[in-house]
Amino acid sequence: MLHTEGDYAEWAFPADPTAVRKARAAVRAQLAEWGLEELGDVTTLLVSELVTNAMRYASGPIGVRLCRTAGQRDALRVEVSDPLPDPPRARAAAPDDEGGRGLQLVACASRRWGTKPGGGASGGKTVWFELALPG
Repeated sequence: MLHTEGDYAEWAFPADPTAVRKARAAVRAQLAEWGLEELGDVTTLLVSELVTNAMRYASGPIGVRLCRTAGQRDALRVEVSDPLPDPPRARAAAPDDEGGRGLQLVACASRRWGTKPGGGASGGKTVWFELALPG
């Protein structure tokens, strides 16, 4: 873990096959620490999709950041960053396609999602999503 302080935590993972497993474990552990186990399944599923995409297309480190916000917009914001500057493209997957549904899944399961430029020392991009906090 690179950093955790109160309402946020962030990690960096190498762009290799262990990244997805390590990211899921780190996210699930942090959610448990915050008492947000209820969000564990959906959050780790969406993190898996975004880290898999980053690992598949980027060659550098993959950043994962969690941020709890309170107030008007009680939310868990999750960001996945990589050094590739191109934003991801949603595909229209055919029924028999093995892949191509990750961003559709993120869009359907989250309250909001998007992309922004920047996401590492070399520029890159960040894909983020928000989930409503329970309660």
